[in-house]
Amino acid sequence: MASSALTHYRSPWSRTIDIESARQLVRHWWRAPDRLYRAGRAVHDHLAGAPASCAYAFTLFITWWTLRGVSDVAGHRLILSASTNLHNMRREPVQVLVASAFWTDGGFPWVIIIGFLTVMAFAERWLGTLRWIMVFACGHIGASMIVVTGIAFAVHHDLIPLHIVVASDVGSSYGSTAVLAALAYHLRGSPRVLWTAALSAWFGAAAWHGRTFTDYGHLTALLIGFGVGAVAVTMSRRLERARDHRANEAVAEPLRPPAATRPRTSSADGRSEPTLH
Repeated sequence: MASSALTHYRSPWSRTIDIESARQLVRHWWRAPDRLYRAGRAVHDHLAGAPASCAYAFTLFITWWTLRGVSDVAGHRLILSASTNLHNMRREPVQVLVASAFWTDGGFPWVIIIGFLTVMAFAERWLGTLRWIMVFACGHIGASMIVVTGIAFAVHHDLIPLHIVVASDVGSSYGSTAVLAALAYHLRGSPRVLWTAALSAWFGAAAWHGRTFTDYGHLTALLIGFGVGAVAVTMSRRLERARDHRANEAVAEPLRPPAATRPRTSSADGRSEPTLH
């Protein structure tokens, strides 16, 4: 069973895209007839291949609608109860780590929803739903726990105000940042370097100028995404090398000559015995 699964192993981490080839495909698609019909089919196929991203965007809409239907005081309490602040993480860490990813603080999250239906859906179609969820969860959970640990250290040494312990901190930005970092491994050559440099410069500058725990959390999630992608690519290459090695052995096996058999002679009592040379 394991050898059969390894024989058919194909990792999405090793599938990269060439920007120039993709640009030519888009140009050819644009010049083909029935553009409007094909655009509708492309949108349908894009969203159908990313169920987790679509469900996430719909959940964000539901939670926003819930906040819209309650008073400001009740909405603020809901946000605080789902925040990954130090107070909540000490009491109910698992609950707030899960709940905080599905709430947004502010107005209608149209930018986040569009981002999930486009960029996050593209990443999910590349990685697959389970891998996408794992990268997103690593970024969200890992960055949240590292930030909370830093806040606990700063509060213990009187480096930041005490009210940070109960500050609101919800949203999907940590997980999304990790997925954006992992997307670098879907590119090749100069585009990968430019994408990595642009993300590092953007979040690095935000952490340098903003210096809030959220800015540091985004930078941490970016590093987690790069790290998860690097580990996944390394393991995928090893598995693919093992797959190729097994395939080569399977091809070479029938080509091996059969073992030589020794001629047999009959003894005086009628039993056959091998002849020695």
